[in-house]
Amino acid sequence: MACEQTGLSSSLDYGQTCLYCQGMSTAKLEGSARDRLLAAATELFYSEGVHTVGIDRVIERAGVAKASLYSTFGSKEELVRAYLAGRAEARQRRVSERIARHTDPRDRILSIFDLLGEQVAAPTYRGCAFINASAEGPRGETKVTRACADSRAWLRALLVELARDAGAADPAGLAGKLVVLYDGATVGASMDRDPGRAAEARAMAVALLDHEIGHEVGHEIAREVAPEIGRPLAQPPAPRPRKRRAATARSGR
Repeated sequence: MACEQTGLSSSLDYGQTCLYCQGMSTAKLEGSARDRLLAAATELFYSEGVHTVGIDRVIERAGVAKASLYSTFGSKEELVRAYLAGRAEARQRRVSERIARHTDPRDRILSIFDLLGEQVAAPTYRGCAFINASAEGPRGETKVTRACADSRAWLRALLVELARDAGAADPAGLAGKLVVLYDGATVGASMDRDPGRAAEARAMAVALLDHEIGHEVGHEIAREVAPEIGRPLAQPPAPRPRKRRAATARSGR
């Protein structure tokens, strides 16, 4: 079972609360060299930043020799990629489990925002790991930016699928707007220290779904109840022409 916050499914869990969430900085890491390196990276990279934390700190925190890092991951960039891959896998699992609780596509979409609201309320929340890592790194394609892009592509593709199931006329367009709301909530909750941003994003998602999908659904239901709704209106009768008064009447004769 993986930690909800770190995404780790290694020996850190052991069926217990993740060491990171217990206060990892005071706990001794256990497991293989790979497990300890990834656990240390997850703690430090998420709380302080992937570029702020040097490789020596990760090695010291993991309690392994420097050679172990290079023999296991090859480079810091690969360690960062592995850290992000673990978080991406955990997020996909959490989202998939949450939407599986619902059958209605609209409810499935909104459940993603409900889950986000729970995550941003956690005391260990430090924003989106992918947004943070992408913002810290240089422009251009790297292993890190690819990992971030892959995670975003997965979420967008899922929302496109759900929007299509919900009957949206433009599933990709609707999904793009929902991603904007999702991103805004993750950044706002972190920058403003206000988990309520997720609830606000959900409320806007409801309004967006009502606009993109809800009105048409309501109209279809109305047509079932009153079939005349939606039929073209009958043309009103043409106005009757006025009778012209005789010239004698106008002249007073």
